[in-house]
Amino acid sequence: MHLLLHLIGRLVAVVAVCLSIAVAWVMIDAHHAIDADAAATAERVGQRLESLYWQKLLWRDGMSREMLLPISDWQTLTIASVVSPGNCVTFDSPGEAPRQLCSQIEALGPPAPRLFAAAFDLLFGPPIPVRRPLTVRDWNAGFIVAAAAPEAALRLAWRQVSVVTGVAAAMAAAIAVFAAMTIGHALIPARAIIDGLRRLQQGDLGWRLPGFRTAEFNLIARAVNELSAALARTNAARTALTARLFQVQEEERRSLARDLHDEFGQCLTATAALAASIEAGASPTRADLADDARAIARIQRQMMENLRSALVRLRSQDVEEIGLEASLRQLVGDYNMRAAAGAVFRLNVIGELAALPKQVAIDVYRIAQECLTNAVRHGSPTEVALSVECATAGAGTIALTVEDDGGGDAVCVDPRHGHGILGIRERVAARGGSMSIGKAARGLRLSAVMPLMGPGPAQALYGAGP
Repeated sequence: MHLLLHLIGRLVAVVAVCLSIAVAWVMIDAHHAIDADAAATAERVGQRLESLYWQKLLWRDGMSREMLLPISDWQTLTIASVVSPGNCVTFDSPGEAPRQLCSQIEALGPPAPRLFAAAFDLLFGPPIPVRRPLTVRDWNAGFIVAAAAPEAALRLAWRQVSVVTGVAAAMAAAIAVFAAMTIGHALIPARAIIDGLRRLQQGDLGWRLPGFRTAEFNLIARAVNELSAALARTNAARTALTARLFQVQEEERRSLARDLHDEFGQCLTATAALAASIEAGASPTRADLADDARAIARIQRQMMENLRSALVRLRSQDVEEIGLEASLRQLVGDYNMRAAAGAVFRLNVIGELAALPKQVAIDVYRIAQECLTNAVRHGSPTEVALSVECATAGAGTIALTVEDDGGGDAVCVDPRHGHGILGIRERVAARGGSMSIGKAARGLRLSAVMPLMGPGPAQALYGAGP
């Protein structure tokens, strides 16, 4: 899940919990307010009736108390004015049936929804009446009972809950919006870090993250920058080691070619001379001996041809002696001579190749050699085109492209497997270049581009091209 959405979801959950707590608190406060309002109503009505009681007592001068405070006298506008809306007051006078005075409930707001009413009744039950004596000096004077009407209690609680909930919901929404904006702004460095890591994955080890105001992101940026620098140093060392290994490989190839030429070549030459001598000295009666000598000579010529082919593949002195362009033309000519019937190898050179550095020329020759070998080994092409282009503008690059019509599928070529493709890839990466394998018109196309000045310190061995 997206981090911003995850944080906003948590924020909404926290806001919902806080809103629920606020609603519960408002409901409890409304319940207490209803009870307090009933008690206050009983107190105000009691004070008015107590005053009226003593006035009647003084005026009647000790007459019978049963009629001292007639019920009809206390249900006046003066008494009703001190009764809170939604409350009912009952005066329980000795010798008289209790009568009730209720205030209107319409002023308390609209009726509560059924669900809220059921929840409120389940949590708090009906309002508890408040009972007090008319006067503490005379307990026979009667009692006053005040209680909120059930409908009034629900209306009052619903009004307070709806008002507070509406305000709280609006504030929560505003807080959520501003918090989301603030979180989104605070997470902007995360996008920069992700983009930087993608560039790091693509091999741009020279890239560095800037500093951030947030301490945590700044620590992450510092760790990523240190990782990038460490990878750059490691890959630079690996690239240098790879280049050195190719130099050692060339030296070993030269040594092996020299030993094959000096030792094996001389042995084959001596074998040919010995076979000719045996054939010449064989008597007419030993025709079989002459035939064996001629068979040895044929085998010697075949082995000599194989030796020459091996020496051509092993030696790179020709590149140093006659130059890259002439070596490539000789290579293409050899493939035209050895290729199956109908296969044609073509060379196209663009630019001047004579001034190429020695190791670059050797790498280009080896890459071309391996590409032509792969084209013949893994397909049945009728035409293979080798193109080498040297651009000296700026830092200078050399591009090599081999295209065939053997009908291969680029999707099936895995550059991570196979010694030929892997060797080409390593050579190109060691020079700080890039390699790609794609679809040609009727076959495959392999392209490699390398700088003339060699790899920079931040070039990665495995970050070179797809």
